[in-house]
Amino acid sequence: MSLKSFAPIRRIRILYLILSVLLLISVVPIYFYSSKVEVINRERLITNERLLQNTVARSLADDIAQHQNSSRMMMANLSSALQVASNGDITGEQVEAAELRALLENYVSSSNDVAYATLLNSEAKGISAGRIAPDAFLQRELERAYAAAREGRGYTGEALVVGSGKDARTVIVVSEPVMASGNFIGMLGSVIDLQFLIRRLQEVSRGGLTPYVVDSVGRLVAGTSTDYATGQDMTNLDIVRNFVDQGSKAQFVAATYEFNVGQGKNAVKMLGTYSPVLNLEWAVVVQKPREEAYRAVYEMQRSARIWAFLAALLSVGIGIIAARTITNPLQILTDSSRAIAQGDFSQRVRLKSRTEFGELAATFNTMSEELEQFVFDLKRAANENRDLFLASIQMLAGAVDEKDPYTRGHSDRVTRYSMMIAREMGLTENEIEVVRISAQLHDVGKIGIEDRILKKPGALTEEEFEVMKTHTTKGANILRPVAQLQEMLPGIELHHESLDGRGYPHGFKGDQIPRLARIIAVADTFDALTTNRPYQQARDAEAALKVIQSLSGKRLDPTAVAAIEAVHARGEIKVPRPAIKIPLVAVPPQPVSQPQPAPLMQSSVPETPVPVEVATTQA
Repeated sequence: MSLKSFAPIRRIRILYLILSVLLLISVVPIYFYSSKVEVINRERLITNERLLQNTVARSLADDIAQHQNSSRMMMANLSSALQVASNGDITGEQVEAAELRALLENYVSSSNDVAYATLLNSEAKGISAGRIAPDAFLQRELERAYAAAREGRGYTGEALVVGSGKDARTVIVVSEPVMASGNFIGMLGSVIDLQFLIRRLQEVSRGGLTPYVVDSVGRLVAGTSTDYATGQDMTNLDIVRNFVDQGSKAQFVAATYEFNVGQGKNAVKMLGTYSPVLNLEWAVVVQKPREEAYRAVYEMQRSARIWAFLAALLSVGIGIIAARTITNPLQILTDSSRAIAQGDFSQRVRLKSRTEFGELAATFNTMSEELEQFVFDLKRAANENRDLFLASIQMLAGAVDEKDPYTRGHSDRVTRYSMMIAREMGLTENEIEVVRISAQLHDVGKIGIEDRILKKPGALTEEEFEVMKTHTTKGANILRPVAQLQEMLPGIELHHESLDGRGYPHGFKGDQIPRLARIIAVADTFDALTTNRPYQQARDAEAALKVIQSLSGKRLDPTAVAAIEAVHARGEIKVPRPAIKIPLVAVPPQPVSQPQPAPLMQSSVPETPVPVEVATTQA
């Protein structure tokens, strides 16, 4: 089985699983508990903020209503005193009596809230007293008050601003009809200074709220913000518009709303409450930006989340420490197992533990020792089998070489040259091993060639040469049943192929010829040129390389040729010079009238030197 099958698969670490379990049983309950507490407290804080606004608004409304009742009561007492002093007659010049004027002036001076007072009889004549002089707007309000008094009604006017700068005052006109025996005899009118209301609103604003008072149609009566002016239409605010839309129903209901001030990106989310002033058809409004109103909520949420996060961190930290006590031994065992799976059988688990992990480690070490011994025995047996296999191959190749004394040692030399070329070309060790075995067996097919052809001293006939050419396919067929030699077959069968397509057995061209066969072809040619043959004298290495260079790109692979030249240039190829020169035997001349085939291949000693092409083909 390949070690790749033991390659580690991307798995979920058990540390994460244990941490997940610890988180589920610790952090998750804390999270849900804190979330529930946060929701409960959030609702309580929101309710408290709404109650606070409601309380402030009701308190202001009650203060205004009480102040209004006090003002009405003072006017009623003054009206009674005026009737007693005038005996119920304020017609004509009687309205200007000194007693009546004194009562009126005393009324104004006795209250800081009364800025002006007037007494008019049924003829619209009368007297007045006060700290301000009515302007045109105030005079118009007094006329409306007089008209309401003639109808027997009390009157409360719109809020007006009198004076300017520091002397500016917000006032309203309040009037009561003066009746005698059920008949209208005059009107008592007062201009009430609302400074008391503004002071009260300012007190409330110090608490972070924005208070103001509006009348029944949504106009501003009084406020503390410089953004709003007395008499301004405030119905652009949802809370004021809601009060106006409620009409008479709003006189009995206080309401709290969330609304926006402004539009688009400039809109401010607000929380506000209005409370009606029952006897004036006014409403007191208090409001605050929601971010400030719910600040306690947000702080509570932030604090709760921080504490929940810290609790989660503490749980995770404890969980990591607890998980490490379990996962560390497992990690050691895993690393050791992976090392053994990758072939390091010397690996041992160094783990001291009194738990089951210690027992597992001891068992693992015993197993590792037995595996190491078993693998050692297997490797030794494999090496012995491999050595036997290679020795068998070498003996088989040697047996082939021994059939012809001129090719003795040929397979060993071709093997050595082929490995040098392959290494120079940058082939891997596995590829070089394939080259070595294939080169060793490249001529094994000659074992199937008859000795009369293989050892024939003269020229081969065309038929004999065709038989000799079959040694490549015979060799491949002999070794094809051996599964371990399948990679070597191309070098055995195709090492006589030529780049120009003139080789055999298939006449392959160019890239059709495998690299293995090209390497062996160069090595085979080099050995053929540097050893004595019946048809040629051995050349020295330099001369042989010149011949090979002349065949580069035509018959032989240029890359392999360059490789053997580089190896020779470094002095790694040593070709011994032959001790003797073997005389060449000339081929008998053929009659002209009977042309014979040109000698294609010689098995022994030809009578004339054979061309290089024939020599390399025969090799």
